[in-house]
Amino acid sequence: MSDPRVGARQASRLTAAAPARVRYAMVPVPRLSLGTVARRSGVHPDLIRRFVALGLVEAERDASGGLAFAPTAPAVVARIQRLRTGLCLNYASIGLVLDLLDRISLLEAALRRTGTRSETPPWT
Repeated sequence: MSDPRVGARQASRLTAAAPARVRYAMVPVPRLSLGTVARRSGVHPDLIRRFVALGLVEAERDASGGLAFAPTAPAVVARIQRLRTGLCLNYASIGLVLDLLDRISLLEAALRRTGTRSETPPWT
């Protein structure tokens, strides 16, 4: 007869040694270089680096150590520039305004999904 403790130890060893599940994207996400984002948005690359340092624009490091951006980065940079020139906000304030605008967009999308009209105030 086999010892049940041996079977339990072997099973625990097998589950502990199982590698973590790895997920791969079916289609690689295109990334833009710093130069491409600067050309498309009309902003100097040093200013874009500052935006990244301030957390206004998201970027990752590529294999060579350069900044890699999402395809939406030029639009984000243009939005930052519009807020800066149109409302005369400093960059710290722009971060707060961007967060609030994103939150408003999410709330409006939720209202559209539920069919609630946003024109009618809830207190009337």
